[in-house]
Amino acid sequence: MKNKYFGTDGIRGTVNQGNITGEKFFRFGLAAATYFKNQKKTKQIAVIAKDTRLSGYTLEPALVSGLTSGGLHVFTLGPIPTNGLAMLTKTMKANMGIMITASHNPYYDNGLKLFGPDGLKLSDKIEKKIEKLIDAKSTKQLTNPKLLGRVKRLEDGNDKYIQILKKNFPNNFHLRGTKIVLDCANGASYKSAPQLLKELGAKVISIGVKPNGFNINHKCGSTYPLKIQQAVKKHKAHVGISFDGDADRIIMCDEKSKIIDGDQIIAMLANRWKNKKILKGGVIGTLMSNYGLESFLKKEKIRFYRSKVGDRYVKEKMKKFNFNLGGEQSGHIILGKFATTGDGLMVALEVLFSLRKGKKASQLLNVFNPLPQILENMMVKDKNVIKSLKCKKAIKKANKLMRRNGRLLIRKSGTEPKIRIMGESHNKKLILKCIKIIKRSIK
Repeated sequence: MKNKYFGTDGIRGTVNQGNITGEKFFRFGLAAATYFKNQKKTKQIAVIAKDTRLSGYTLEPALVSGLTSGGLHVFTLGPIPTNGLAMLTKTMKANMGIMITASHNPYYDNGLKLFGPDGLKLSDKIEKKIEKLIDAKSTKQLTNPKLLGRVKRLEDGNDKYIQILKKNFPNNFHLRGTKIVLDCANGASYKSAPQLLKELGAKVISIGVKPNGFNINHKCGSTYPLKIQQAVKKHKAHVGISFDGDADRIIMCDEKSKIIDGDQIIAMLANRWKNKKILKGGVIGTLMSNYGLESFLKKEKIRFYRSKVGDRYVKEKMKKFNFNLGGEQSGHIILGKFATTGDGLMVALEVLFSLRKGKKASQLLNVFNPLPQILENMMVKDKNVIKSLKCKKAIKKANKLMRRNGRLLIRKSGTEPKIRIMGESHNKKLILKCIKIIKRSIK
């Protein structure tokens, strides 16, 4: 059965509509507090962070109110990357963590991502249990007035996150002599990312570090890599690094201004970790992962499995097979050795650590030849349009045309009101023809 509130990556939508209202966020907070309260603990704690959307100021107090009404004490961190929130949830031994964000979506959207005490995103099973609590009578979940929670702002959340990241690398690791273009998407990493790279000695040209509540992901960040391409060329930088709004994604750019997507980064890390004997088992990709990545890993005798799209599904499969590396083409990459969810800054450090001996980014990060891939996103009012008879017939026709020349993937976006149509083949004309057939059935 489909979840009522939770999508591929938490709860997400347009602010002041549907589920993204103060009233709903109160109920989300209360339901989460009810589920995660642990009577064996002497102090019941929830940790909240957010990105830089103006609507965070509206939604955070409502969420806090729900959590404290349910009996949890709340620590708010302000803007901090998603994995920073996950890490601090775990190190602070909190009952749970909540990230208020709509990730790569525009400013007018917002949402939340929930993490358990282990710093992991919630399973479908737990989400369904929380959904039942959201719809239940809230009066039964309200705590005794004597047991109401308190709220406190922690100003050093980013500093603590940076220290955790640094501990994963040798004390002598530095980036002196490295020129980096950094695009923080006017989002959650605008403080931590430049601070960390500068502390390590890098010369940093920062973009997207002046959030105003409306400019998050706007013509910047990982969904708009043209920014780092231009800046790398202009400043003759060694590498470009681009995050999305909550910094759980990373897209890079080499010194020649060539964009490096998540698949290439995964391939590089898999090969390096294999040679260093720190790769466990193999790699988890998704249905969207380029076939070129799969072929490369096969050649290197590295096991590769695909999961559903979404980094929590990647993590679930990593856990199932006991793998420590997985991710998505979009730049969600999970380093199981270090993190429980995608962390753009952690991945950036791991790549930069590999570059420290003078190797050029173009040599390190162009690992395989990708199979030509075309992705088109269609805005729709109802994503179930792909279940219509007309659309099913079109998909069948397109797949018949493609046959053994490539593959097609048509799916509902889990985060936006869009249908995603992806085609892979050496025959680009064939891809476009197949996509056109499907698009006609959706309009």
